[in-house]
Parts: sequence; structure tokens; C-alpha cells
Amino acid sequence: MPHKILAVDDDPKVLKILNHTLTREGFLVSCASNGFEALETARENKPDLVLLDVMMPGMDGFETLRKLKEFLDVPVIILSARGDEIDRVVGFRMGVDDYQVKPFSPMELSLRVKAVLRRSAVSDVKDKKVLQYSQIVIDYNKRIVQNGERTITLTPKEFELLWLMASHPNQVFTKAHLLEVIWESTYEGDENTVNVHIRRLREKIEDIPSKPVYIKTVWGTGYKFEHQ
Repeated sequence: MPHKILAVDDDPKVLKILNHTLTREGFLVSCASNGFEALETARENKPDLVLLDVMMPGMDGFETLRKLKEFLDVPVIILSARGDEIDRVVGFRMGVDDYQVKPFSPMELSLRVKAVLRRSAVSDVKDKKVLQYSQIVIDYNKRIVQNGERTITLTPKEFELLWLMASHPNQVFTKAHLLEVIWESTYEGDENTVNVHIRRLREKIEDIPSKPVYIKTVWGTGYKFEHQ
């Protein structure tokens, strides 16, 4: 599924640029022109990342951030026209993930957004440490996978791919998303790499690879780790 981005800025021109740039990169973008609207939209849409302007009338970016963190734990990138070191210090102390000075390059901003989402995905899955589904046990710290009494040897990429999918059971991952998170690639020609790794994972963890129980294909979309 495409990541959902909430862009918050009181300048309509900036919002238009953000919306155009991120939509073109495949994100689902919602926009808010002030802090109050941002909080309401965040409650409704549950974005995966927030781009938040500092200088806004009524409720500034830092106050919006403080209230946002009360009900939603997502990565935040601060936008500021000032480039003031104080903004950076305050923002990072409040838990922002990155900082972008305006005016900005749309290409640079897109790269920052993707980098923050990658770091967030890796951080989220590492928090769980050990996963178990029926006979399958996946231990992140020990990098061990077991199927019953059988220990399964995986390559680093195979393990990361399995861990990501198993950490989000029943979530459908497109090949493009898996490429971006695991291989940090956006080149569509690399999608065969995903196919190969999925096939190898099935051969290693499934009892009958041709009739997988865990790693299912969602035709026309991608793959998911299925758990009832």
C-alpha cells in the first residue's frame, strides 16, 4: 500500500508543490493549511509521515507537533523558512525525524521523505524482537528462524524480507515497496530480485513451497505474510 503523507503549511503555493511532488512519487497526500486542520486530518487519515511547517498563525508547528504526538506516533519532518538553529534544536528535542529549510528542492525533499520512512520501517520491526506464528519462530537479535525443531539458514536480505513481512501479518506489500525498504532501490527492473528472494524463502520455510501457507502471492499487487 502507498504511504500516506500529511503536508501542513499555511502557504497554498508550498502545499501545491508538496502535493504535486509527493503524489508524483506514488504517495497518498493530504493537505492542511493550519495546525487545527492538521490535527483533525491526522486523526481521520492516520498518516505514515507528517511534513510540518513551523511558522503558522494561530497554532505554530511546535504546538501542533506536541498535540499530534499525544495521539499519533509517526515520523515528522519539520519545514522552516528561517533555517534557525533554535528551530532545529527544539524540533529534535521534541522528536522530529528530519528538518528541511525552505525554499527546498522537490527532489531533495522526496529523498528525505523516503529515507525517513525507511528508517521508521526498520525501527518499527526491530522493536518486536521475536515473532512466532504456529511452528515458525523468528528471532531478530539472534537472526535465527525455526520451523518446529528445524533451524533455517537465511541470507541477510532473506531474513530482512521475512522479518518485515512477518512483522506486518496480512499486510500486502508491493514489489516496489519491498525493493525500496529492503534494497533501497526504486528501479523497477530490479523487481525480479524480490521474486527470487520470495521463491528462496518459500523453499526454506514452507513445508510445501508450491503450496505456501505463510508467504502468499497477491496477484497483480505483490506479497503478504498470511496469519489467521
